[in-house]
Amino acid sequence: MLEDQSPAEALTKIYDPISTEARWQQAWEQQGAFHPDPLAPGEPFAVVIPPPNVTGSLHMGHAFNTALIDTIVRFQRMQGKNVLCLPGTDHASIAVQSILEKQLKEEGSSRKALGREAFLGRAWAWKEESGGRIVAQLKRLGYSVDWQRQRFTLDAQLNRAVVEAFVRLHQQGLIYRGEYLVNWCPASGSAVSDLEVEMKEVDGFLWHFRYPLTGGNGFLEVATTRPETLLGDTGVAVNPDDSRYAALVGKTLTLPLVGREIPIVADSHVDPAFGTGCVKVTPAHDPNDFAIGKRHGLPLITVMAKDGSMNAAAAQFAGLDRFEARKAVVAAMEAEGFLVKVEPYRHAVPHSERGKVPVEPLLSTQWFVKTEPLAARCREALAQSKPQFVPERWSKVYLDWLTDIRDWCISRQLWWGHRIPAWFVISETAGRVSDATPYVVARDETEALQLAMAKYGADVQIEQDEDVLDTWFSSGLWPFSTLGWPDGSAADLAKWYPTSVLVTGFDIIFFWVARMTMLAAVLNPRGAEEAWIPFADVYIHGLVRDEQNRKMSKSAGNGIDPLLLIDRYGADALRFAVVREVAGAGQDIRLDYNRKTDSSATVEGARNFANKLWNATRFALLNLGGETPQSLGAPDPAQLQLADRWILARLARVNQETAQRYGSYALGEAAKGLYEFAWNEVCDWTIELLKRRLQDPAQQRTARQVLAKVLTELFVMLHPLMPHLTEELWHGLTAHGEERLLALEPWPQVDVAALDPNLELTFAELIEAIRVVRNLRALAGLKPAQGAPVLFITSRPALAAVLQQASADISAQTRAESVQVLSPEQLEASANQRCLAAVSGELQVLLPVEGLVDMDALRGRLQKDLSKAEKEIAGLKGRLTNPNFADKAPAEVVLECGANLREAEAQADLARKRLGDLD
Repeated sequence: MLEDQSPAEALTKIYDPISTEARWQQAWEQQGAFHPDPLAPGEPFAVVIPPPNVTGSLHMGHAFNTALIDTIVRFQRMQGKNVLCLPGTDHASIAVQSILEKQLKEEGSSRKALGREAFLGRAWAWKEESGGRIVAQLKRLGYSVDWQRQRFTLDAQLNRAVVEAFVRLHQQGLIYRGEYLVNWCPASGSAVSDLEVEMKEVDGFLWHFRYPLTGGNGFLEVATTRPETLLGDTGVAVNPDDSRYAALVGKTLTLPLVGREIPIVADSHVDPAFGTGCVKVTPAHDPNDFAIGKRHGLPLITVMAKDGSMNAAAAQFAGLDRFEARKAVVAAMEAEGFLVKVEPYRHAVPHSERGKVPVEPLLSTQWFVKTEPLAARCREALAQSKPQFVPERWSKVYLDWLTDIRDWCISRQLWWGHRIPAWFVISETAGRVSDATPYVVARDETEALQLAMAKYGADVQIEQDEDVLDTWFSSGLWPFSTLGWPDGSAADLAKWYPTSVLVTGFDIIFFWVARMTMLAAVLNPRGAEEAWIPFADVYIHGLVRDEQNRKMSKSAGNGIDPLLLIDRYGADALRFAVVREVAGAGQDIRLDYNRKTDSSATVEGARNFANKLWNATRFALLNLGGETPQSLGAPDPAQLQLADRWILARLARVNQETAQRYGSYALGEAAKGLYEFAWNEVCDWTIELLKRRLQDPAQQRTARQVLAKVLTELFVMLHPLMPHLTEELWHGLTAHGEERLLALEPWPQVDVAALDPNLELTFAELIEAIRVVRNLRALAGLKPAQGAPVLFITSRPALAAVLQQASADISAQTRAESVQVLSPEQLEASANQRCLAAVSGELQVLLPVEGLVDMDALRGRLQKDLSKAEKEIAGLKGRLTNPNFADKAPAEVVLECGANLREAEAQADLARKRLGDLD
């Protein structure tokens, strides 16, 4: 608050989240608030954020992940830890290359025509111009990361780490080059990872063909969705327990159209109940067939080129596109009498996410990582709960991925990315690269040439591999490459590795989480045997689902743009809304959204909460007499009234609970608890109970001290969830200049002396008693300013004592002329009065109304309520006794009807009792 401002001017009348958030984002960044010093004291706490693709723009998954991470790190910073939250982006090899090749095609050019160096120059230029979009959008969320340490997976330092990792793994025999079946995208001309493959349901056909037994004495019937691949069949498999074909195992068939003899093999992979129980085996074009072929020594025959056309091995179909070949093969099989039937068949077909075409499993010479030795070490660590998964159930998914793991194809036929640090000795194969060309692996070309000369002589010629590494290889090094590895003396690495927690979605447990642990297992970044696991905890969060509880996806077109909601309600409202929706760690959340108005009732509710806090703070500023929490000091325990002791007890309890929840990743529970405390107990009750005393000179100072303390600590506890709003309100209340930031304030100490569980319980009963009195007054038709006596009947001395101590507050909140607290015995001894009555737990509440209201009018209202309830009872009973409803309606509808009946009967009983009390 500026010194020439009045307290009322410290905050505007209306909360404007857009300007408030932009101002504090700028202040945090300008002051380097989140730029930690590795040499500073404090227990280290580190998070490296999952790097979004440089091509991306903010989507709801990013917003959710950001809100969770930032809540965690802001809390840990307030715990006095030396916190590093390190941001960055991924170079997204296939996505960027697809964008640029599309641009070149529109210009009538291509990357081949442009050349590698010019193409990469264009890629870097595109990255500089467009690649910062998602970073700017993440900043709008108030991410408390160290932007000065921002990394990009193609940075020179990270490239050095990637090269070093490749060289070390190769030296240990963990990287090799070989031919294997991979996911091939004909559109992008590259192998793609499983994560870049999207399964799509398509309407296709199941073709049934006869394969004649060699010698002409019968045939086997097989079915396939890809007839073009039969040209590469090298066997037919049946289940070894299938009695229908037991006598045929070991015999051969003659492959139609080709004439090749292929064996009948017995393999347990075959499901005898599916189709005819006979499966054609094409080892070079199907991963399951590849495994069968390997078990039975079947040859691998590739009939398709990498552009998706049929190759020379496809004989008369060579040169045809794979889908044209499909039609041609079916026609040829039908013409020669081998087609049995065709069935419509809906099935899942893998598509390249980037190339938008069906993926083709193809044999290809690629670079691979031997994963089993790495996975074995990770499995051993997991047995000791390293890392610790939250929720724990995801550790089994992680373990499943690490069990029976396939070798990892790490090469991609692209230009944008980390070029593989291998050089082919082309002088050994007539100046050309072939599968037989020897190679050397080195950190740079100079080292490669020295290695090649030492082995092949001084006249060698070398040529670097054209391919780049799978993006996940560089991302797998992220927890330590970003901290300075392989520089063993890096201060950041020494301070913050291993990191504290990884926050990510369940869908990349294998693709990213497991690969980070596997690479760390062999590279051991710190060189300390006990500290190789890259993160202590892995917090797995769910998905943000749309208003119809569907998974959001580009293909479904049901995404929700978080920027629209931020523009409308503010970043804090969106952050608080999504975190508060989390019912438990790892659970999906559902976000309501009106697509016609781009609005969300859930986020609007969080914005209303922000407004509530804003107005409460303005009220405080108008009633603190120009003082601050610092100048007011702590309240004197001897001067505290019952309501003060209650709210301070609740403040201490909420402090304990919130810290425990933040610290154990129960973030949704923390948000819900703070919401209830702030809205109901602070704004609705404490402020209302303090209003009277804030105007009383004898009680004013204590009331001000309590109000200032509660709000100040509330803002600290809410800060991890709503950082901009709380920073603004805290500054308005404390009048600190911007050189002091709430973001860097310590978490408040728990006032252990204030804890009072019994008072919390009894005061909650007092609050409910006040609500009951207000309801009875409304039922009686009393005017707001009209006084009326109130009687409380209880046999519990502790509750009676609280009610008596709070009589002034009860009178102020209910317009009670008098408040009497009686025991049941005292009530019986008193004169009969006509009262409206209600029960709250063990407390009976009486409102004497005779002489205060028109009794006939009151009886009329009660009789009307009774008639309405009886009519509802009759209708509900009629439905429940009707067999057509009771037997045929959904079970949940019948149960709801029964619950409504019980509620209506209770209302009717209450109306009858109240009518009786008036007689």
